[in-house]
Amino acid sequence: MNKPYSASCERNREPILAVLREHFGDRRRVLEIGSGTGQHAVHFAAALPLVWQSADREENLHGIRLWLEDAALPNTPPPLVLDVNQADWPGREYDAVFSANTLHIMGWEEVREMFRRLPEVMVPGAKLAIYGPFNYGGRFTSPSNADFDTALKHADPRRGIRDAEAVDELAAQGGLRLLQDHAMPANNRCRVWQLS
Repeated sequence: MNKPYSASCERNREPILAVLREHFGDRRRVLEIGSGTGQHAVHFAAALPLVWQSADREENLHGIRLWLEDAALPNTPPPLVLDVNQADWPGREYDAVFSANTLHIMGWEEVREMFRRLPEVMVPGAKLAIYGPFNYGGRFTSPSNADFDTALKHADPRRGIRDAEAVDELAAQGGLRLLQDHAMPANNRCRVWQLS
């Protein structure tokens, strides 16, 4: 069976990796929430000296396994089943968490639940990096992001580009403070927080 493939993963992996080298260079165990195809997992695990634990909903795990098996890296354990709404999350063993292009796909209640549960898996001082589009001051950063938001809401009214300030408030409620907000290609951002 052919592996799933995302052209956007190929385009954004190097800019994201540059941010991760800066912030995850001293990390040991990363939990990736919403690993999607698995392309990011193998690319980042090959480049960084840490354990990269991919996780996603059950229906996406087969494709992730294909990428992991093909790469055969020693630092990519089998993917975990993780839906932000599930009762059982992994244990508190990660000093980094990464997620790409997930906040605008989840409903806002799911985004809130994810941030509520994050401290359960993060050790003190752990970092969180989230990649994707964000609004600032309730406004789109580009016409293309406005069009993208319309398409997201057409597919599912619960979806949409999130306001950075609202996400920061959720993060702060869980003890996460914003460290950096990196501008990325194609009107995306890579935002990094740290747990107290």
